[in-house]
This record gives sequence, C-alpha cells and structure tokens, in this order.
Amino acid sequence: MASQTVSAMISDNQLTHKRIRLRIPKDYHQEPVISRLVSNYGLTVNITAAILGANGIGDGWFDLDLQGSSAQIESALTYINDLDLEIWHDIDTASW
Repeated sequence: MASQTVSAMISDNQLTHKRIRLRIPKDYHQEPVISRLVSNYGLTVNITAAILGANGIGDGWFDLDLQGSSAQIESALTYINDLDLEIWHDIDTASW
C-alpha cells in the first residue's frame, strides 16, 4: 500500500502537458486569466495560437499548452471552470 502512495505522489509531481483551447469573453479582458495560470498555479503556459477581435473588441480564443504537474493542471482547470469560461480539452493546434 505504501508503494502505491509513493507511486501516486510521483505521478502527481511528474511534469506533463495539456493542450486546451480557451475562450475569454470580452467581459474578462481586464482579468489576468492566463497570467494567473502561471502565478497562482505554477504552470508554464505557451500560447500556441490566438484569435482576437480588432482593438480587443469581442471574445478572444487562445490555444494554450500547459506544462506542470497533474495536480497543478487540474487545479488550474478548476479555476477556469469556476470562472465559467469555455474550454476545449486536448485540442489539435493545427486546426487554425
């Protein structure tokens, strides 16, 4: 049983990647949503693609490559869900 606990701890701390597509509505333009993924959850975030309206009008779409432990990524995804932002998991970044 102890080896299962150690194994679970190692997998929780092992770095992993998760690719998502995130829609940030215009109401959230002044909120540092992506910045908080780094500062509050310790993730490395790479913006691989983005679509923004002219002069920041309208919604923004971001393809993000999140890197961190499984626990960090899950906590960050919970934060995004709590904001009620639209998110697509495991996206194909070549689709744009």
